[in-house]
Amino acid sequence: MKSRLPIYQVDAFCEGNFTGNPAAVIPLDRFLDDEFLQNIAMENNLSETAYIVPDQEGYQIRWFSPTHEVDLCGHATLASAWVVFEKLNPTFSEIRFFSRSGELRVTRLGDILWLDFPSYSFKENSSWSSEKGKVLFGISPSKYWNSEDHILLYSHEEEILNLSPDFEALRKETGGRGWIVTAPSSKPNFDYVFRFFAPCLGIDEDPATGSAQCSLTPLWSGMLNRNSFRSLQLSRRQGYFSTEVRGTRIGIGGKAVLFMQGELEIWM
Repeated sequence: MKSRLPIYQVDAFCEGNFTGNPAAVIPLDRFLDDEFLQNIAMENNLSETAYIVPDQEGYQIRWFSPTHEVDLCGHATLASAWVVFEKLNPTFSEIRFFSRSGELRVTRLGDILWLDFPSYSFKENSSWSSEKGKVLFGISPSKYWNSEDHILLYSHEEEILNLSPDFEALRKETGGRGWIVTAPSSKPNFDYVFRFFAPCLGIDEDPATGSAQCSLTPLWSGMLNRNSFRSLQLSRRQGYFSTEVRGTRIGIGGKAVLFMQGELEIWM
């Protein structure tokens, strides 16, 4: 049977179209079979496709990369919240999403949407070889931490821009979802910069990664003795973030804009 499903493509953590990270958002009455959801995400070929299903308290949400379902995604949650606020329920002032990572709330303050996400712990690994970092990225980092992702600290923004990741080698590494590389910002309106790589999830480099802030914000809070930040993701599209430490949670703020909307025509 042929069916039509609504689909929205939204740029998240952006400063207008063609910046930030594009996510597909597909509202459903119920979740379809996992294989079907994965195939749609593969066909979309974006960093993430989000599926949202209404329930009595908010929305169930699931996220799929082109190759895997993931436990947490920031930009596709921001994009989903934009769709709910602007298209599905414009009277909402707050959205509750229920996910593999628990309850996630989103509020709107002007044109900024604020995600309430978990804060991740991290542990410095002094035994990790800086030479290994040079093999993987072309430049040796000054420090390395284990968290949900691998985190590598560099001294200068220019080093982050000049990294040359070996994606085949990164695919063979284990122990984390992806790789965050970060450094102090050389720009006065940002505190730190970063990039994010997740080749094991089918994403060589992610344009704007909200979930990376679950580790980065508390990490930079400890280094700079502050609780609120502006940061820039140095992908080709660039991602723009406001973040703050909220005890055991992290506030992640950003803008979102619609790029296109339409319908999927598929056989089910």
